[in-house]
Amino acid sequence: MSLSQTQIIRSLGNALTWLESELQWGVEPGELNHLIGRIGELYVAMRTCGQMALAVNQKGYDVVSATGEQISVKTVTTSKSVILNKNTFDQVHRVVVLRINYGDDLSEGDNISVDDVSIEEIIDEEASKFLSLCKEQGGKYKYSLPGKRKVVPLEQQKPVKQVVYGPYEVVKYESGSIQVKENGVPVRVVKPALRDIAKKIGMSIVRENGRSLPTRQLGSKIIDTINELNES
Repeated sequence: MSLSQTQIIRSLGNALTWLESELQWGVEPGELNHLIGRIGELYVAMRTCGQMALAVNQKGYDVVSATGEQISVKTVTTSKSVILNKNTFDQVHRVVVLRINYGDDLSEGDNISVDDVSIEEIIDEEASKFLSLCKEQGGKYKYSLPGKRKVVPLEQQKPVKQVVYGPYEVVKYESGSIQVKENGVPVRVVKPALRDIAKKIGMSIVRENGRSLPTRQLGSKIIDTINELNES
């Protein structure tokens, strides 16, 4: 049975919501491999206007694109490599490797929102070229992932919004990143400082569904709220 693009997009949204719930319940990302793999497959099916492979545990590939390409999808969180089966690789036309990245909230033990999760495309390549990037190990092909993308330092980014409140300065940059300075010194962990500011100005830090605002949304809302207070 084929799925419409709307159904695939809806399924991806449901899977991300499920991931959000699991993380908020304290489940470690490494214990969610099946769910994370499914998110990757749905993402690729959506991006290629394709379909999920019909057979359960289809050998070799996971998605068939709108043009008929059989795509092997590998999705990781912290793994530094992916493994493909040599015996079924002849069925693969294309390989896509994805990495799920989480916001800073995860390391802080805070609630995680879908807004804090991003899907990074590591590689999207024809099978023959992908194979040239692998090493053969015991009947399998191993592809070593590159390190995470280099983050441009905030001092090299362009600020788009900023506000001063007491000893704090809150700055939003073009990338969406939020920086908080206290008495001119950048704070190491941003979210607790943002919560302190929100409390002082009487601003809610939760959304309508009762979940905490992610860092970027919280920082942006604080800037807008303080600007409104200054104008009133």
